[in-house]
Amino acid sequence: MSRSKRDLRSGVPLWLQRETPSPAAALERNEAADVLVVGGGVSGALVADAALQAGFSVIAIDRRDFVRGSTPASTALLQFEIDEPLTALSEAIGEADAARAYWRSASAVSHLAGRIADLGIACGLKPRDTVYLPGDVLDPRALAREATARARIGLRSRYAEAAEIKAMTGIEADGGIVSSGCAELDPVRLTRGLWRSAMARGARLFAPVEATDVEESRSGVTVATAGGQEITATWVVLATGYELMPFVPMEGHQVLSTWAMATKPQPDRLWPSRALIWEAADPYLYMRTTPDGRVIVGGEDEPIDDDDKRDALTAKKVAAIGRKLKARLPELSVEPEFSWAGFFGESDTGLPTIGTPPGLKRTFAVMGYGGNGVTFSAVAAQLLQRAMIGLADPDADLFAFKG
Repeated sequence: MSRSKRDLRSGVPLWLQRETPSPAAALERNEAADVLVVGGGVSGALVADAALQAGFSVIAIDRRDFVRGSTPASTALLQFEIDEPLTALSEAIGEADAARAYWRSASAVSHLAGRIADLGIACGLKPRDTVYLPGDVLDPRALAREATARARIGLRSRYAEAAEIKAMTGIEADGGIVSSGCAELDPVRLTRGLWRSAMARGARLFAPVEATDVEESRSGVTVATAGGQEITATWVVLATGYELMPFVPMEGHQVLSTWAMATKPQPDRLWPSRALIWEAADPYLYMRTTPDGRVIVGGEDEPIDDDDKRDALTAKKVAAIGRKLKARLPELSVEPEFSWAGFFGESDTGLPTIGTPPGLKRTFAVMGYGGNGVTFSAVAAQLLQRAMIGLADPDADLFAFKG
């Protein structure tokens, strides 16, 4: 049994300016732990942290190396806002469940910020507002209804008129939604910091190790590897992103391609609020600033799951992103100093899938698909920590595999 393999990203993400030695050792014999985490990105790191916090022993493996998959391709806009607007999500899954989903996302941002502080991880975490601009998905009138729906359930969102949007962002727009309680960070420094903390607390990291088969028994799970070794655990967590084991269903999800770039530092030209900015458009444009004064901007998503086809479009897509940025903020230099492409997951509801695939009881899969993948990784860590210690989570049904 093998999983889908992809070249998860290409180009040079801004976050990989500094190389660091691998924290992983070679897997030379059979191993055992309470929890085996398959995947060395941000989802795996947060789940490993939660498992250690609960008192479990942890082994983590990655078929490449740690922090070498999709995580460096993230632009790390840490938002509670879900790709599917609250008004649309309410129509799809019901008002009560949509409210639970948005509130769980909002609480995950706060939880993650607290965990970063507790562990002392220096990852450039900065509180930020977000500004959600009108587009072909939601016009200004629809955005006003969306803001009202959010405020009605207690979320920190409000509708702002054109003058305030201009003052915050420098962008001419007919209004927009301003939301508080969001943040930005460096996803690679976050993930490396989480793995360093995990190792300091006894976690064992092995790479390159490819999981080839998963077999459950009544008391645990055995994972076979391409090197011939086996790892046994009470619980296994598949945090493999867009490279899924064949028994993990993809219904309701698809893999797309996305592109991003970072400009040269230009702190004197940035918008005053440094807010995270995105559009209610398809495909949407999203942007943020960095501590050294760059603009990170991305978008142009397309339903392409072939890395060669994705990479062939990179120059064209990065140029298009630059033109869109220039049209909105003419004072900016839009020449890319870094540019990259990666895969991006989309679900029918904008929600991730987190839980046990059909027929399994001790093997969890984390499919943090959607625009706020880091936030969804924090949700996954909370859900799986509680599942492993035998506590029911009141929102587990929102994210569970269907059927």
